[in-house]
Amino acid sequence: MRRKVFILAAMMLIASFVLSACGIGGGTSKTEKIDWSEITPATDITFWHNHSGDRELVLNKIVDDFNKTNEYGITVHAEVAGRYSEIYTKMMTVLNTPDVPDIVVGYQNQVAMYQLADAIFDMNTIINDPTFGLSKADQKDYMEAFFAQDVYSLYDNQRLGIPPNRSMEVMYYNLSWLKEMGYDAAPKTPEEFKEMACKAVNQPFSKGTGDAEPIGMAMRYDASNMASWVFAFGGDIYNAKTNQFTFDSKEAIAAMTFLQSLAKDGCVRIVDGYNDQVQFGAGKSLFTVASSSGLGVYYPQAIAEGVGEMEWNVGPVPNTGKIKQNIYGASVSIPKSTPERELAAWIFLKYYTSPDVQVYWAQETQYFPVRKSVADQMTDFFETYPPYKTAWELIQYGAFEPAVPGYDPIRTEMNNAMAAIIEDPTSDVTAIMTALNETANAILAEQLEQLAPAEQ
Repeated sequence: MRRKVFILAAMMLIASFVLSACGIGGGTSKTEKIDWSEITPATDITFWHNHSGDRELVLNKIVDDFNKTNEYGITVHAEVAGRYSEIYTKMMTVLNTPDVPDIVVGYQNQVAMYQLADAIFDMNTIINDPTFGLSKADQKDYMEAFFAQDVYSLYDNQRLGIPPNRSMEVMYYNLSWLKEMGYDAAPKTPEEFKEMACKAVNQPFSKGTGDAEPIGMAMRYDASNMASWVFAFGGDIYNAKTNQFTFDSKEAIAAMTFLQSLAKDGCVRIVDGYNDQVQFGAGKSLFTVASSSGLGVYYPQAIAEGVGEMEWNVGPVPNTGKIKQNIYGASVSIPKSTPERELAAWIFLKYYTSPDVQVYWAQETQYFPVRKSVADQMTDFFETYPPYKTAWELIQYGAFEPAVPGYDPIRTEMNNAMAAIIEDPTSDVTAIMTALNETANAILAEQLEQLAPAEQ
């Protein structure tokens, strides 16, 4: 716990230092209109991203193809800058300096923090440009919900990013195991989920491998997981109209009380890292609730290394009457530098999110593409990966976590709250969620003070 508190304090200190160093008294400066047709794009730009392994190889191919084919002689240098949290920490030390990358990947709340220092390029200044912008047809081709996610109401509706992909929190289930227990379908309601999860403890999967005891659900402490269950119970964690977190709502409390009841009855096991995938693949966990990004590689690999073969699929998180899926994903943003560098970065992002590149990126990474037209080109892929198609069809029920400054440390507090609720089945859920709400809104208020009009 002390380590987590220290990390939170350190991140807030970094943010405070950067904002002070940049002389931010509140809000963002107004971007001057630029005649982009008069600008010559820079020829060397840097892209900080988080992808590793096979996904890095896929991204490198996209970058190489762009470097060889673009008509402006632009060379993009793609660099693995670490995990999202590591990239965020690095960014907070280089904002508004010559060392800032030209393109950076980040979650919306992280970008919101950068913009407190007026450090991110507003794409509204170029998106409709007759020379370099996106046509109206292209703009309409992006999934509306995905495309709108990078428009920040806190910053006068500036567009501070563009989505290259998205993922979704889904329920993975072992259909073979369910059939052995007498069920022919996945649970739809929390009550059905609990019944099946608890039954699995005493009725192990016949093909299960490894030393772990059978369990209903393997689960990690994860803020997106908390949000997903709150959504499924008909609630939300943030009210955009009031700019307030709502962890103390009856729906949020009900969702966490439900998870506590699973723990109290011995039907859930907390795991570290990606052991939820491992235990699912080994036939030791009937359910997991996790990212759809694992559909094409990670879960099939875990199954191949575990039970070898089984019927499995994904579905919506069991809900109280209305499907509401947590959709998330980092976007790519352009830090402020020079018009030449910003233009070059924008040209690459147009390429990165173009339909043909999106087809390749989605099929090779199992992320969701962000273009509507891409679905028509992925029919064969859908047939090859039925769980991916199932998840894709759930996009229409999407909900989103808040894109507000300070959400990173708030996510840490959410993890701590989940731990307190689940590790002690006698703990007071209402008290814990109320305290979480107070802490979250205090952190948010501290950050929103930066948006107040600067004193003259």
